[in-house]
Amino acid sequence: MDFAMRARKTTTIQWLGAAEVDGYAAILCDLDGCLIAAGRALPGAEDFVRAAGRRVSIVSNNSADTSITLSAKLNAIGLLLPQESIFLAGELAVRTIAAERPGARIHVIAEQPLHALATELGLERANDRTDVVLLARDTKFTLTGLEMALRLLEQGAELVVTNPDLSHPNADGRPVPETGSLLAAFKACCPEIAPRVIGKPQPFLINAALEAAGVPASEAVFVGDNAATDGAAATLAGLDFIHLVATPSPLANGAPVEDTLPLTHPSSVEASAC
Repeated sequence: MDFAMRARKTTTIQWLGAAEVDGYAAILCDLDGCLIAAGRALPGAEDFVRAAGRRVSIVSNNSADTSITLSAKLNAIGLLLPQESIFLAGELAVRTIAAERPGARIHVIAEQPLHALATELGLERANDRTDVVLLARDTKFTLTGLEMALRLLEQGAELVVTNPDLSHPNADGRPVPETGSLLAAFKACCPEIAPRVIGKPQPFLINAALEAAGVPASEAVFVGDNAATDGAAATLAGLDFIHLVATPSPLANGAPVEDTLPLTHPSSVEASAC
């Protein structure tokens, strides 16, 4: 498919309400900074989700959860979103690897839900002679783990990265380190690494959500707080974009490791260190 730049309409808002999405058959919404922060629902989020109803899907670069685990967490804070309406970069990355390389040996740098999903899908988790190194957000990331992963890449493993975001905002708008920060460590040691990126700003998550909803891009809108990832993905997929701009922390920087990524049909994507 030709993902030539097909920008439709961009609207900037400071408060997310149901009126902004009236008339759209599908509402695709980012999560952190739009509906939640630090695991808590933001003001108005519950009303927004209730008003949007079955039209809303979560399209997030979250790489620590699966749709099952995230749905449970959201339901617990009053955001009633079924797993079928949740599309996550981490989960899509694991499912893509399993579909393209059944039974592959994979070294997973991620939180437990992605380890469990990889095993469930028949991938063999390994620390040597691997086909793929999967890099996601991992709060237990260490220099020893980085050294091991670099060795596997030198031996020929492919590096698949869930998302290039450097950070996501906490409840105060301050940055929480994300997968892109870990990718920057890889690039600092080995600048020539060219990872394959699955999440936004690539359009694959949006395309999956639209396919599941049975709605064309022309009848859908994407709501996000990060123009570099959410806005770019919306443009590539041909959706209107609503840019939610809250008062940011002066330290906040959720841009990807490289602000402009080439258009791909999942293939190698170069992401430079910041």
